[in-house]
Amino acid sequence: HAAEIQDERGQPMRLRLPRLLLGLTCLLIAVWLVAPTLVVIPMSFAGKKSLAFPPSGFSLQWYENFFTNPQWFGSLVVSAKVALMVAAAATVIGTMAAIGIERMKSRTGGLIRAVLITPMIVPGVVLAVGIYAVYLDTQLVGTWAGYVLAHTLLAIPFVVIAVGANLAVFDARLEVAAASLGASRLATFFTVTLPLILPGILSGALFAFVTSFDEVIVSLFITSPQLKTLPVQIFASMTRDADPTVAAVGSLIFMGTSLIIGLGLILGTRRRGA
Repeated sequence: HAAEIQDERGQPMRLRLPRLLLGLTCLLIAVWLVAPTLVVIPMSFAGKKSLAFPPSGFSLQWYENFFTNPQWFGSLVVSAKVALMVAAAATVIGTMAAIGIERMKSRTGGLIRAVLITPMIVPGVVLAVGIYAVYLDTQLVGTWAGYVLAHTLLAIPFVVIAVGANLAVFDARLEVAAASLGASRLATFFTVTLPLILPGILSGALFAFVTSFDEVIVSLFITSPQLKTLPVQIFASMTRDADPTVAAVGSLIFMGTSLIIGLGLILGTRRRGA
């Protein structure tokens, strides 16, 4: 029968067709998700000061404006610095919290986990209003400490989830074995536990960095004219004059993110191959 015809690899054609349909569906979904981002790239080379697609003319002036304008480039530096500090703080706090929750193995641990991931569930505007109210009394509005504290609050849940996923499949007998050989708790953590949960820690740190770098709602409430993050600058530009520099910024962020993800995939493939 035709349905039983096998391809060159010996697989029945009737089994190959659903795979082709599934692959085509995945490809269409991927194009649908990436298409809005890809549209931004040609808009960043527009010759006129307007966000229109397709763009008219070709110019690199918007990329030049991003790197030479103190407001644009300064906001990028602020976002990068805040995101790095947030990634470090959220990774340490979130990792310790995830380990503590895993060790508890009780309803209390589940309750604490639910409390820690609350910032992911509560609407951003509600959090922003609460943080702003507290910052007014403590004079943290528009300060480095204010940004780091607020963004760390939003980033910790991602670290807890990422590290917790690694701890869920962690073999605790390895720690018992290390302790039976005379290793202290600190030595056991750094020589056994930490290397095994390191992928989760790195994933959590990456999510924390991205969460801080992209945060706009809370940042709008606690910003100041002297200290603006890149998302706040983008929002201000869109509401003021729709400068095509926004498209140039979006293109640079897209290319940078793609490069980081690509390098991560290459390194991961080499490690598995080794």
